[in-house]
Amino acid sequence: MKNIAISVLAAVVAFAGVFAVGRRYSASIAGARRRIAGHSTVVTTRFGILEYVVAGDGVPLLMIHGTGGGFDQGLLFASRLAARGHRVIAPSRFGYLRSDFALDSSPANQAEAFAALLDHLGIARVAVAGGSAGALSAAAFALRHPERCSHLVLLVPAANVSGRDPVEMNWWQKWAVDTVLGSDFLFWALMRTMPRRLIGTLLATDPGLLDRIPADERRRAFAVLEGLMPIGMKRRGLVNDATLAGAPAALDFSRIAVPTLIISLEDDRFGTAATARAIAVAMPDARLVIYPTGGHIWLGHDEDIADEITRFLASSAWAAR
Repeated sequence: MKNIAISVLAAVVAFAGVFAVGRRYSASIAGARRRIAGHSTVVTTRFGILEYVVAGDGVPLLMIHGTGGGFDQGLLFASRLAARGHRVIAPSRFGYLRSDFALDSSPANQAEAFAALLDHLGIARVAVAGGSAGALSAAAFALRHPERCSHLVLLVPAANVSGRDPVEMNWWQKWAVDTVLGSDFLFWALMRTMPRRLIGTLLATDPGLLDRIPADERRRAFAVLEGLMPIGMKRRGLVNDATLAGAPAALDFSRIAVPTLIISLEDDRFGTAATARAIAVAMPDARLVIYPTGGHIWLGHDEDIADEITRFLASSAWAAR
């Protein structure tokens, strides 16, 4: 009888634990959905629905988010630029959040969808910034619509420009990343139990930097991490980005004819410093800035990079209208 009572008690405790975890997860995923709900609008293009947000006033800047993002990540990346007098247009790329996944979700077609968005907004010319995987469609826009692109900023550009995937993972790492990014629950569980490990793996940034940067930069790091949720609304975009990042980039950077700023960090675990240098070799007139530390989410340099971009946009002879 005593053994039965112990077994029943253990079952009750286990059920209560599972129930509590379930409630915390449900609250977290609901909070993630509320964070993005009601803030964006959509436009219908020939590629389907494209979601976007416009924030701030002043010179227009098209901010293109990276892997795992959406319009909200674009706004986070460009928040300091909006505060410096830019009208930030932040779309969600193909397969992210409410944006449709085009049958051909290439950077070229994504660039055409951006052009349709600018037509819808009545914007003839704009500065374009692409972060991480968003750098490919930013560069494609500059190539396909140079008359509409006043400046180009490639921020930690994630691209295969050498014929070799800059991020080489063993089978275990690849399985882990694919599994985590395929499940909101698994991602949430790991985010709650080992957030620093995720910053090191998914955000390709040395988590040791968290102990050496100001509090606002630490908050930004965790905001980027938490902003990956809800993953279920980004899965098709994530898979497409992984495919594009590993394949040789079908872009001739040497043909880009607009003022270009390329920024990376030496310790970016996604290897974007080497990518940035390779792009700069193809574009000898581009300005290249590489910081020694900061990782893929440029920890400790958000203000520096905003200043760098602001100076670049102001100093060029080309002005966005």
